[in-house]
Amino acid sequence: VFTDPLTPCGQIIALHFSIPTVFFLRGVPCAIDVRAAQSPDPPSYVPRMFSLNTDHMTFPQRVKNFLISLSESFTCSIVFSSFESLASDFLQKPITLPQLLSHGSIWLKRLDFVFDYPAPVMPNMIFIGGINCGQKK
Repeated sequence: VFTDPLTPCGQIIALHFSIPTVFFLRGVPCAIDVRAAQSPDPPSYVPRMFSLNTDHMTFPQRVKNFLISLSESFTCSIVFSSFESLASDFLQKPITLPQLLSHGSIWLKRLDFVFDYPAPVMPNMIFIGGINCGQKK
């Protein structure tokens, strides 16, 4: 199943039928993609999505980044709770969103490692950032 992890309905169906999933994404709020793929993601080193920090942070920026990561986990637990209850009802077992997304086979990330902040990734995460670029004149 070729799906977007932001609305994990495709992943629920793929898990129900036991077929592989390919995720196509730009970025998922709350770093759920990173947690699901079990990539290292220390908040004191990897900048959060909307923090405007780079990979070279000062101590106050690291504290701000840590506080953003705490607020993300709280916010996303509320936002994605409906999908968790849908998946639990459909699959007939309790499941969280990171557990649901951890069954993804390949993550096609529309990021460019050169332009975005460097972060450790797992081998099944593939950067395909060049597809969003226009032809040079």
